[in-house]
Amino acid sequence: MDVASLTEDLRARGYIADRGLATSLFLALQLGKPLLLEGEVGVGKTELARTVATMLDRDLIRLQCYEGIDIHHALYEWDYARQMLFVRSLQDAENSDEDLFGPRFLLERPLLHAVRAGDRCVLLIDEVDRADDEFEAFLLELLGDFQVTIPEVGTIRAESRPIVILTSNRTRELHDALKRRCLYTWIGFPDAEREIAIVRSRLPHIGGALAAQVVGAVNKLREMDLEKLPGVAETLDWSESLTALGAQSLTADAALDTLGAVVKDRDDLDYASRSIQDVIA
Repeated sequence: MDVASLTEDLRARGYIADRGLATSLFLALQLGKPLLLEGEVGVGKTELARTVATMLDRDLIRLQCYEGIDIHHALYEWDYARQMLFVRSLQDAENSDEDLFGPRFLLERPLLHAVRAGDRCVLLIDEVDRADDEFEAFLLELLGDFQVTIPEVGTIRAESRPIVILTSNRTRELHDALKRRCLYTWIGFPDAEREIAIVRSRLPHIGGALAAQVVGAVNKLREMDLEKLPGVAETLDWSESLTALGAQSLTADAALDTLGAVVKDRDDLDYASRSIQDVIA
């Protein structure tokens, strides 16, 4: 495999990557290093992980990060309900902690699942910027050695490393220590030609003229002073919405009827509605 063939493999599955992104992914696969993707919301960071998993016929294991996520939500938990039932059923008081804290009571969360699956999976750590510093520090150890320690069980090591893709919308700056463990690339909004290709690839039933009109309008929206700029995901949603209404072209009426598919903030919606003629011009 080389960068060109990887680009074609992605394209065959509906993901249109530029050379910079394809090269970063190729190096991550060849070197066995995590790939950190930063960029605007809706530009295809999460979708890349899904596409890679499909392309390589591996399971996708996704950890969705959020404010307050802790190690137990991400790594493992004990099935306390089953443990209590087990305790109540004990007839022999000599049963040890090993019985109570055995593998049958261990609930895998995404990170432990990925450690055990190894190279049979793609691990997606999504929106890592939403997690706090403590959780980010925990990821340093995981990404460095790909092993985890469970006090009652011991250390569990991955027999082989999974493909790891982290995404960030840059709601906060990630620490340099995490970035050093990863290959890094920024995914910006695509140019108009590539975005049209994305629409035609993902939605082949949509005509080229309509796709070009939608992409042109979305790019004008991105130039406006909006609170939330539309991403590629919104371009696809808008295209599908127009097609569902039977629109053959992007008229002012059709644009107003479907503007909520591409603009997702009330103030932005009011602003864009007042400027609709400029948007579709």
